[in-house]
Amino acid sequence: MMWTYILKLVVLLPLVCGLMIGCLYLWRRLETRLPGKTATRMIAVRETMMISPGLRLAVIDFEGSRLLVSVGRGGVTLVDKTPATGEGAAAPADPVEAARALAREFRR
Repeated sequence: MMWTYILKLVVLLPLVCGLMIGCLYLWRRLETRLPGKTATRMIAVRETMMISPGLRLAVIDFEGSRLLVSVGRGGVTLVDKTPATGEGAAAPADPVEAARALAREFRR
């Protein structure tokens, strides 16, 4: 009698705990997709691109400006800044040249 209780406890307790953790994880992941919850944010990451294993370029919209920044192990560096003209605004003038200049800067 006592062994069956302990056996049920050993089997069901991790199962219930796992279900609770799984539900909390799914809720956190799916919470942003719920309708009616539109978050107005001042900053928006438009696009990111991996340049090298430790370096990434990101295009960010912030307060009417479009920023091209490099994100690496040493921190975040502003590469270029242009005014944003709306949702379909183009990226800074020549991102390829900006990436090359950034790579030259990191080689030094």
